[in-house]
Order: sequence, then structure tokens, then C-alpha cells
Amino acid sequence: MAAYCLVYITAGSEAEAEKIGDTLVRERLAACASRHPIRSTFWWQGRVDREDEVALWVKTRSSLVDAIITRVKELHSYQVPCIVALPIAAGNPDFLGWIGDSTR
Repeated sequence: MAAYCLVYITAGSEAEAEKIGDTLVRERLAACASRHPIRSTFWWQGRVDREDEVALWVKTRSSLVDAIITRVKELHSYQVPCIVALPIAAGNPDFLGWIGDSTR
């Protein structure tokens, strides 16, 4: 397993995304959380739905993903929030070291 990963999370509003990102960074579960507005189309409760959302890209250690999933589910308004981890196969060693130094 890769030592570091990006965790992709969607939130229903800028305020919710900011709260989740700030909490993960403050609690040292993430080194950084970047927010981006998105428009999502998805299948939910038997129909196609479209919503404005905010995507979060969280930089963290792979070993913290389970704790991040638990914490995001506590903070999130969605019944089934999108929280997926993607391994970082390679990157700037200085940046990856910063992720390690910035997380617990």
C-alpha cells in the first residue's frame, strides 16, 4: 500500500466542505484539504439527480483513511457521503514528506 493518498470527498455546500476540511486538518488527519465547486449528476433513490456540490481533495497518510472516513461520516449531512481514497504512486519527495510531517 502507498504511504500517502488523496481522499476525494463531496459535500453539499461550501460551508460543509470548509467545516470538514478544517476539522481534518486541525485534527491532523490531513495535511491539506483543497475545495472545488462541481456539478454532479448521480443516481439516488430510483432517479437521476443533479446538484451543485463541493469536492474536497484531502492529502494524507494512507494509514489515516479509516479515521478520516469515520470522522467525515460524523460531520457530513449526506446519508451516504462520497469518501474514496486514491493512492499516490509517486510525487515530489519534499511534498510527500510534508504530508507525513503534518499528519499524526
